[in-house]
Amino acid sequence: MPMAAVVHQMPQTDPLLTADEEAERLNVSTDWVWDHSSRRLPYLPVIRMSDGALRYRASQIEAFLDDREKAAHLCRKRR
Repeated sequence: MPMAAVVHQMPQTDPLLTADEEAERLNVSTDWVWDHSSRRLPYLPVIRMSDGALRYRASQIEAFLDDREKAAHLCRKRR
């Protein structure tokens, strides 16, 4: 079986998203996503492709959001 056919048959349970798709999902600008993928804190978990494209795994972004939510909750508790 050709490799392309094997890849096509694999279920995609955790898709890779583009910066535009991730920006829409997070309700932020694409510039914000790019900034937080490389130089600004907090860093978004990113996969850098060989051609320089950035991709985001949905499950890693969910874990990132959970961590940010926990951090915000801890900061509020200390006050």
